[in-house]
Amino acid sequence: MKKIISHFLPLLFAGLLTASSCNKGNINPNIPDVVINLTIDPNSTQFLELNTVGGWLYLDEVPGIIVPYPSMGVIVYRYDVNEFKAYERQPPNEPFKCCDDKLGCTKLIINDFYPFVKDTCNGNVYQLLDGTLFEGQGHYSLIRYNAVYDGALLHVYN
Repeated sequence: MKKIISHFLPLLFAGLLTASSCNKGNINPNIPDVVINLTIDPNSTQFLELNTVGGWLYLDEVPGIIVPYPSMGVIVYRYDVNEFKAYERQPPNEPFKCCDDKLGCTKLIINDFYPFVKDTCNGNVYQLLDGTLFEGQGHYSLIRYNAVYDGALLHVYN
């Protein structure tokens, strides 16, 4: 057993080192330094938009839900009956390009663009299903948060 472990550990370490070095260039430096930790009941009338598959809402626009600064808000999307997606509303590419002292910074929107998310500042369009860049220029997909649903409550966190 010791012999197996002594041979396996160096391989495991080398694999982890290689995997982490390959991903260094893919980490989005624009991720807001914020702790997101929200729990909601997506089947309640307060979150009516999430009661059906394909429904979505901005958590930062729901009364009583406080999304901490510097997050620009959270988009929640009901992917299927038991799965949700949660994304940061801060644009992942050039997030501060259209900032203004009076109006703040641009936020990603869905509205008439469903099933896409649009950055109204630079025109980038992202897929709501997986957050990837669909149209426009940039290196990063939408900033994604964990969304765990236990059948009753949805926990969104990073």
